[in-house]
Amino acid sequence: MEFEKKVIGTIPKCYAVAPLLYHGREHLLVSAERKGPCVLYDLDGNVVDTVWTEPGGVMTMAQIPGTDGQFLATQKFFSPHDAADAKIVIVTPVREGQWEIRTLIDMPYVHRFGILERGGVLYLIACTVKSGQDEPQDDWSYPGKVYAAVLPDDFSCYNGAHQLHMDVIMDDMVKNHGYYKITEDGVDKAIISCESGVYKLAPPSASDGPWEIVRLLDTPASDAVMVDLDGDGVEEMAVISPFHGDNISIYRKDGGSFKKAYTYEKKAEFSHSIYGGMLGGRPVVVIGHREGGRNLIAFTWNKENQAFEWQLMDTQCGSANVLKFTNNGNDYILSANRESDEVALYKVVV
Repeated sequence: MEFEKKVIGTIPKCYAVAPLLYHGREHLLVSAERKGPCVLYDLDGNVVDTVWTEPGGVMTMAQIPGTDGQFLATQKFFSPHDAADAKIVIVTPVREGQWEIRTLIDMPYVHRFGILERGGVLYLIACTVKSGQDEPQDDWSYPGKVYAAVLPDDFSCYNGAHQLHMDVIMDDMVKNHGYYKITEDGVDKAIISCESGVYKLAPPSASDGPWEIVRLLDTPASDAVMVDLDGDGVEEMAVISPFHGDNISIYRKDGGSFKKAYTYEKKAEFSHSIYGGMLGGRPVVVIGHREGGRNLIAFTWNKENQAFEWQLMDTQCGSANVLKFTNNGNDYILSANRESDEVALYKVVV
């Protein structure tokens, strides 16, 4: 597999990426971690609009299903230790060049969130990396949590004075960093990673019931994704460990638990971006790390050698988050290359 790189923009400390269906066409959102803009691109990499110029601190963005360009985003999460004012906002297109931004919920240290569907009901799930701190740096004495709520049908009533209520569904989650949405047996689920391991969360079978929570791994993890790399019908789990760690491993299902089957032989310092799924017609895991060589790496299964293998997609880029999309029959990876300030597209050419 070969990749063709195209830099489509420069955003200092670019971080969050998301798809957005707007005016009936697919677009790409890219936002800054530090004070900076949120920019809307078309799939060819052309700038369509600047949604905002500040405040930044954007960790996650997700479109509200069934809307024309309305989405949720975190703001004011500038680092795990500078996020006391973090919140989730509602972003609504008003007219060309104008976007309304209102507070949905103030949630200190909210890092990741997502929208899951089960039985026709949409749920908002949000993860805080911690719950507070006493010291200005590196204080993890207040564990993070996972919150959930049924997603409202109408967001027009929410603002700074009237906010959405969310319930705690998991607690005591130190360094609660990783979130990845999967679909299993027709149900949307979340893979959530923290110091105590990797968990799979499913919305309740009835809207007033309990969330289903399964612990998949007890290894401290920063991020994880499920994908059937070797094509045997059973998904492997690719894991970055520990928090912002330098280890990349792939686990196979063995009986009722996951066992480590492969470890990337190099140190991938500050591994962060992750994607698992089809790319160029084959299952792939893409992981980027932000220190050291700052590589973007594609992991695949070699059927002939019966082994996992890897190749470099890019070096010295420092990817924070990635998104796979398809345009005109070609697969692409959109990468927010935080450490080089690049918004980059990687087209699969072979």
